[in-house]
Amino acid sequence: MQQNNGLDKSQIISFMLFTIIMVGAMIYFQSKTQKEDALKQKEVAKTEQVSANNTKIASVENVNPNINAASIQTVPLQNEQLKLEVSTLGAQISNVELPEYKAYDAKRDESDLPLLLIHKNSANYGFEFKDKTGKIIKTKDLVFTPSVKGNVVTMTHQLNGAVIQFVYTLMPKYTVDFKIRTKGLSQITSDNAAKFAWNYNVRNLEKGRSQEQTHSEFSYAFNNYKDYDYDGNKAMDEPDETLNWIGVKQQFFSSVIEAKNGFTQSKGSQVTVDEGEYLKTLEFSGNVAMNGAELNQDFTWYFMPLDLPLLKEYNKNFDEILPLGWSFIGALNRWFFMPMYNLIAGWGIAAGWVIFLMTVVVKLILSPVMFKQHKLSAMMRVIRPEIDEVNEKYKDGDAMKKQQETMAVYRKAGVNQMAGCLPAVLQVPIFYALFRFFPNFIDLRGKSFWFAKDLTAYDDLIKLPFHVPLLGEHLSVFAIACTAVILIYTILTAGNMQQPTAPGMPNMKVLMYIFPVTFLFFLNTSASGLSWYYFVSNAINIIIILVIKYLILDEKKIHAQIQSNKEKPAKKEGKFGKRMREMMETAQAQQAAQKGNTKNINKKK
Repeated sequence: MQQNNGLDKSQIISFMLFTIIMVGAMIYFQSKTQKEDALKQKEVAKTEQVSANNTKIASVENVNPNINAASIQTVPLQNEQLKLEVSTLGAQISNVELPEYKAYDAKRDESDLPLLLIHKNSANYGFEFKDKTGKIIKTKDLVFTPSVKGNVVTMTHQLNGAVIQFVYTLMPKYTVDFKIRTKGLSQITSDNAAKFAWNYNVRNLEKGRSQEQTHSEFSYAFNNYKDYDYDGNKAMDEPDETLNWIGVKQQFFSSVIEAKNGFTQSKGSQVTVDEGEYLKTLEFSGNVAMNGAELNQDFTWYFMPLDLPLLKEYNKNFDEILPLGWSFIGALNRWFFMPMYNLIAGWGIAAGWVIFLMTVVVKLILSPVMFKQHKLSAMMRVIRPEIDEVNEKYKDGDAMKKQQETMAVYRKAGVNQMAGCLPAVLQVPIFYALFRFFPNFIDLRGKSFWFAKDLTAYDDLIKLPFHVPLLGEHLSVFAIACTAVILIYTILTAGNMQQPTAPGMPNMKVLMYIFPVTFLFFLNTSASGLSWYYFVSNAINIIIILVIKYLILDEKKIHAQIQSNKEKPAKKEGKFGKRMREMMETAQAQQAAQKGNTKNINKKK
């Protein structure tokens, strides 16, 4: 799978010439097509006497070889948020554009293409039922006759004396009301349910193919909109649930159909597409009831951006489509990171500096525990000679005794090793929350900062002439910078780590140095906003360490105090320290008893 291609000079020149020719051809043919369409619009206005508010009915590409292309038309519907086309073939929505947004153009490395969720029959749907002879009738293969009145399109088909009508009403914002009405269908079929079949090819709209593929999946609600589930990597199968709505989710947008009476016996499958215009192919089928063998059902289509306030407005559990994380992780994004970003962004500053200030705010909130961690790290460096003395004294002796003496050194220095665990524990949910936040927060989509054109995708300022496994064909500058500061931070803190003395134990220092390098592979294809956040975060960590070392912590004074403490009676132990010491002493006694028993057995032999 390839995402970006490095181009040499000759390729760039060839590409520019090709682009000029193609753009010129597109302008020429577009102009020619517009003139032809204008003539067709006048003819339609004369023959069908549509109102002046209605736009043209244009011919479209034929998708069924058995149907005459000339008989297929599309009827447009439009408001400020949606531009739709309804095809007379199958009476289905065949084109969906969100004019307020733009899609990514990989050739130009710009987000300037029309954002089309559905285009050129990339999705199709319809209802299936059997006639009384057993023949399967599929509405998506039938040609309907259109009737337009304002923002309402009625598609009608005469089927052996029966009438099938699909009625579409464009509602405000991103909503399309969809009704099916039949009359006389009971003379053709005796079925009590029709199958709704929906095939959807997910179009590549964002930069970063693999990331967008990961975020493309089924999403659906059931149990009267209360429960939500999704399927991203496997076939979905819900034989026992009645789905209130089923949607195809992409990284920042979603196409959803709601069934007022629900879908039953729902099944779905998905196949990943390695290259080309499409990312995934998803297929869904579910049954809808036919009362008295008539298909009279109400549905609603939603073609919407995954904007949290908008999703909440519908009150249909749509906000769960946005993958912000489970439980505490999701709450952290919904109630902390998103509001904080919106608040700071309201000051009118660039998105990159908003992230910078967010990092500072998080550091300030965590400053009490983070300060203790960094101070503990510095103190560990101070008592390193004392620890080395203990290791040298007991290098060939009792390991349990060595551990007791080591803990005594920590106690005299006032170092609580367990205090260093809390900041690490706090960082885990924050990291995972931000991992979900940056590639899914639509307010960041398309926001540039320095050489990153989109903070929700990787930056590819450095293009490679070949494909590198796990890295791709680029190097992210933000990812490299983040890796560098993590490595510097590791060097400053790894010196405090006690090396294993037992044979076969891994060298933890080496593992700590390897970690930042492996982090590069992870960040290189991740959102550049995430890399920028952790670059700032670790840079602040480095500054804190240096300030503590050179301005706050007097290492000579601490070392002198430790030496003085050696001559003083031991301080009263805390409950935790006492418990640990007692456990060690018990273990030491058991070990000694075991050795004694072994010697006695050997003597008897």
